[in-house]
Amino acid sequence: MLRLDAKPEAIEVDFATSAIVVVDMQNAFASKGGMLDLAGMDISGASRIISGIRALLDAARPAGVRVVYLQMGYKPDLSNAGGPGSPNPRKELAMCLMGRREEWKGKLLTEGTWDFALVDELAPHPGDLVIVKTRYSGFAGTPLDAQLRASGIRHLFFTGIATNVCVESTLRDAYFLEYWPVLVSDCTMQAGPPSLQEATLYNVESFFGWTATSHALLARLGKRDT
Repeated sequence: MLRLDAKPEAIEVDFATSAIVVVDMQNAFASKGGMLDLAGMDISGASRIISGIRALLDAARPAGVRVVYLQMGYKPDLSNAGGPGSPNPRKELAMCLMGRREEWKGKLLTEGTWDFALVDELAPHPGDLVIVKTRYSGFAGTPLDAQLRASGIRHLFFTGIATNVCVESTLRDAYFLEYWPVLVSDCTMQAGPPSLQEATLYNVESFFGWTATSHALLARLGKRDT
């Protein structure tokens, strides 16, 4: 066990039972011309988040820390998007945008499209786990929990976009499922104004887990075997 500098207090972590969770680092959320950009949201910070996550993964893999990708997307026929009885088509951004603009139908967060694809800079490596999800939480209707338990994972370090939506949703479910969740604050980006990032940091530090910087995590990864 290593002591990680975190908020609201330091936490003991075991990298042998840890995973880095990369949430929705797709063109939809991080690239010009992707869904968030088309919706008019500020994605200017995405390149910084990509660089930060890449540095973290480059250190985590050699240290034996598992890497898990979550990828949001729907089948082309939207059969897994939720029917008339589901609130998902009324609230999820891609579904709303495709409902408003005919030229966007089948192009936003749709499996097989550029929008759905993970950004090139963060392409998964052999051995990484990739989970496709259809709801904000990576645990909702997916094998994520079973896969993590089968690998003995107990500590989860969360990165990605959007902090206040899919990252926070997945982190909360991780807490409810008895994982130890840590939000990597400088490797996450909100959808919307900066106050939303601060709100999630407050929620995590107060109620659902811990936050830490990538610098603190990188410093401890370098001491994995010491």
